[in-house]
Amino acid sequence: MSEDLPLASAEYEALAPLFPDDFSDPDDDIDAVRAKFEVVHGHDPGEGVIVEPSSSGLGVWVRPEAGEPGGTVFFVHGGGFVTSDAASYGFYGASVARATGWQVFVAEYPLAPESIFPTQLEALIEAFATEVSALAGPVVLMGDSCGGGMAVALAVRDAGVRDRADGIVSLCGWFDLLARGESATSPLGRDPFLNPAWLRRRGRDYVGPTGDPAHPQASVLHADLAGVPPMLLHAGEVDRCRSDAETLAERAGAAGVPVELRIWPAMPHGFHGMAGVIPEADAALGEVSDWLAHLTPDP
Repeated sequence: MSEDLPLASAEYEALAPLFPDDFSDPDDDIDAVRAKFEVVHGHDPGEGVIVEPSSSGLGVWVRPEAGEPGGTVFFVHGGGFVTSDAASYGFYGASVARATGWQVFVAEYPLAPESIFPTQLEALIEAFATEVSALAGPVVLMGDSCGGGMAVALAVRDAGVRDRADGIVSLCGWFDLLARGESATSPLGRDPFLNPAWLRRRGRDYVGPTGDPAHPQASVLHADLAGVPPMLLHAGEVDRCRSDAETLAERAGAAGVPVELRIWPAMPHGFHGMAGVIPEADAALGEVSDWLAHLTPDP
């Protein structure tokens, strides 16, 4: 690694060579993309949590086994808009639940390209209203990758979501479907999980052949953020989406939204998904837990 780059943990340095350079190959068709993501998702959620499908069929609940949850996370999963489901993200919800002590609802939404924007947001709004909005205690929107962008879009699109949510947490969120940021064109180091051309192709899958990838509810970098809840934005230093998180933080602040931005040294896109394996992911979720604690009223 160049001396100009920040140092990663020994655990990540051992893993990094195992990630193939063609993971996000822009020439992959949908079947190939889904096959690759199937390998890296769907892990055993592990101990200390209870995972069960919701009775509504709109997602999966992940709850800590011990103690009353401090609040509820409405989690929008990643997967480039075209892969994965709520059940395969149970492991991710479990990592969040263990780190925070909050219960996590991993929401289901229809995948692109079979379904196109804004069908996904409409499904998520229904899931939020059905499963979460009437619950007591603080509620936070959270998502990883494209799910981070959709979590922000939910608050932009729907007043009911916006008024009920106490905060938004984006974990390596993807905010510009056209991938035009500096980190997409001139990355600091190797991000094994993202290719800018792949991002643009998946963005096209999301909005459809005639849709607008710059629509402010598809690419929230262009949205009017006034009135959305406080935001915590995480990105990796070599994350291809890093500069968009920086820009979104600037625009949120200019709109009067309380926002915190954290760039994690040497980390690629999606590193939070390696919780329990690399210390950076554990530390990042610990920071999320600390941020959520400020949303919980003192007893």
